[in-house]
Amino acid sequence: MAGELTEDQWRALLVTRTRHPEAIAQAYAARKRPHRLLNDRGSIFLVAADHPARGALGTGGDPLAMGNRRSLLERLATALAHPDVDGVLGSPDVVEELLLLGALEGKVVIGSMNRGGLDGAIWTMDDRFTGYDAASIASCNLEGGKMLLRIDDQDERTSATIQSCARAVTELAAHRVMAMIEPLPYRRDEHGVLQLRTDAQSLSRAVTVASALGTTSAYSWLKLPACEDLAIVYGSTTLPCVVLGGVAAADRAAQVASWEHTLRQPTVRGLVVGRTVLYPPDGDVAGTVDAAAQVLRAARGDQPADGGPV
Repeated sequence: MAGELTEDQWRALLVTRTRHPEAIAQAYAARKRPHRLLNDRGSIFLVAADHPARGALGTGGDPLAMGNRRSLLERLATALAHPDVDGVLGSPDVVEELLLLGALEGKVVIGSMNRGGLDGAIWTMDDRFTGYDAASIASCNLEGGKMLLRIDDQDERTSATIQSCARAVTELAAHRVMAMIEPLPYRRDEHGVLQLRTDAQSLSRAVTVASALGTTSAYSWLKLPACEDLAIVYGSTTLPCVVLGGVAAADRAAQVASWEHTLRQPTVRGLVVGRTVLYPPDGDVAGTVDAAAQVLRAARGDQPADGGPV
């Protein structure tokens, strides 16, 4: 499907949810899977939709933007219909709804694993695993699992998150599926508000910590932000990296263009964006997805997925 959900599609989804829960397991089993993670150009472009599971519903000045599920699904379907969009990163509920709508055939699906650190909660840094686990990712035939690793040296809950992520990396590797780790260094300002640290030293430290998690790094990927000291940060690992999109900005062209230099880093393999393309200020989801796709094509070039650079 692509674009707006018809009334019949929406009602059918609600009826299936109510009367036929077994249809979800059937949809997982029947989904046509992609042949590999990277597309024929040797890159990967995913849309992210796991924000609601952490209670992060706001974007573009609307605190409930992502709370409208029908709108979210329509936006995701529009993005997934673009030929350059390879798949989705989502929590179980979103993935299952897209499956029932037939929007994930041949697409890469990465399951979101730890969403327990609710946005705005006093325990927000306690990023507990409340979504997919490694066993369910394997049994549902997903291509990988994504975990958030927020690091705050002044918050003792960080150590439990590190340990839990290490366990998840090990378990995913045992199933030979990707572990996508999102290491983000934070600290609280004088008002107690968490602030992402984007300096090279903090980001590189987070990268090296994430790279060493688990009993093997064979299936580990990193999801990292764009930053100023690209060579230092992205040169801190040999693991494949994807660039996260961040929060949507008013100047779409400037924001999309800002990813280009990051996408040219040797370890970078693609782009994972959510609100930036799903909730653009001008409302043009298809146009924003296309602009991001063009930047990724220009930055990565046409590189074969097999034989030569990946």
